[in-house]
Amino acid sequence: VQLQASGGGLVQAGGSLRLSCSASGSAFLINDMGWYRQAPGKQRELVATVTNSGTTNYADSVKGRFTISIDNAKNTVYLSMNSLKPDDTAVYYCNAHSCLPYQCYKGLSNNWGQGTQVTVSS
Repeated sequence: VQLQASGGGLVQAGGSLRLSCSASGSAFLINDMGWYRQAPGKQRELVATVTNSGTTNYADSVKGRFTISIDNAKNTVYLSMNSLKPDDTAVYYCNAHSCLPYQCYKGLSNNWGQGTQVTVSS
């Protein structure tokens, strides 16, 4: 499974951005998708995840400001980011757990996309 992320950029504090990440490949099922981020000098951290049934999970730092959603038909996850803060500045990475059709019971593959830079200026 290949993940292609887009939508990063430079925005002023208080602004908004929307990230997208599409999964592609042959014969796969997506179990869940999510976004992680890594700021300079810090460890990669979870931002938000969403299952294929729509169950979401957010880091406390983004609750109420970020919204994650998934389009199962397009194998695409979106992250709408509002009220951005300089602390949100990081490289954002797309993640997906997948399996072969009818073989999810065998386990899930962990897939990462390339990062997309989000910079929030004060």
